[in-house]
Amino acid sequence: MVKISAEVGSVHDGSLGNAKALSSLAKNIGADIVKFQTHIASTETLINAPMPPAFKGEPRYQYFERTSFNFDQWEELFKHCIEEKIEFQSSPFSIESLELLIKLGVKSVKIPSGEVTNIPFLEIIKDSGLEIIISSGMSSWKELDEAIEILSQSKSKITILQCTSEYPLDYSRVGLNNIAEIKNRYGYDVGFSDHTPTNYSSFAAVSLGATYIEKHLTFSKNMYGSDARYATEIDEFKDLVDGIRAIETITGNKTSKDKIAEEKKSIKEIYEKSIVLKKPLNKGETIDINNLAYKKPGNGIKTNQYKKIVGLKAKKKINADEIFQIDDLE
Repeated sequence: MVKISAEVGSVHDGSLGNAKALSSLAKNIGADIVKFQTHIASTETLINAPMPPAFKGEPRYQYFERTSFNFDQWEELFKHCIEEKIEFQSSPFSIESLELLIKLGVKSVKIPSGEVTNIPFLEIIKDSGLEIIISSGMSSWKELDEAIEILSQSKSKITILQCTSEYPLDYSRVGLNNIAEIKNRYGYDVGFSDHTPTNYSSFAAVSLGATYIEKHLTFSKNMYGSDARYATEIDEFKDLVDGIRAIETITGNKTSKDKIAEEKKSIKEIYEKSIVLKKPLNKGETIDINNLAYKKPGNGIKTNQYKKIVGLKAKKKINADEIFQIDDLE
């Protein structure tokens, strides 16, 4: 079953109430996981570090400090998710934030794109015993090779996400061709982190074998912050969940053409055609191909038998547009 992760990130804008409400909504619309970002500004960034192109609303350090939760708040949110029966997950951006999540008791950790080359960080994750989800959004194959070589020493489940770290992401740069390459190269489960403005890419990824889908969730695209305007709103995310579950049913169930044809035998007679005559044929006269017509219903001689009856004689008079059977010929 495909795991669906609702990436809240920092959409809560520092409000624990918003974070809880989004967790509950994520559960209600069918997400398996609600994911946040655990930032401790002083441990992950310099004060004068530049803002990324996607968000320049306020200095990065200040934004992380303002929107971050302390341990007690994280614990309250974590317990809320347990009560809601939705898995809590977060991306740590430093060793200290990873340690905070481990202390909380999380079962999995999401390694963000920018941490793929952070080898000391990966070494600790490798030994943490946590299920590992790693994004490949900004990584070269060489960088990803080095990261997976370390993480593969873990006995934990690993899922590698195809991702392109652009907001919003153009369809031409989604790169779903990499799903098969990642699977063949590393042998681990492959997922997809979707930054496009619609659900189409996620649907395609699932049909190509992705077992994990992550997409941003927000109350409204008009909310302030780094993620909201590129996220999906509630109805859009519900469509994502419904679509993925439908695709799972569609691709996970085999059908037999012969069995279905047998089941449809009675209705087929309504839609298929029988051989009839254009002009009446008297007893003893021979059937000519030029006198054959093909009309519904299909409860007479099947049209695929037309060559077999040409040249046969009528045992009785057969009228035009009259259903007749093979027993009426000799």
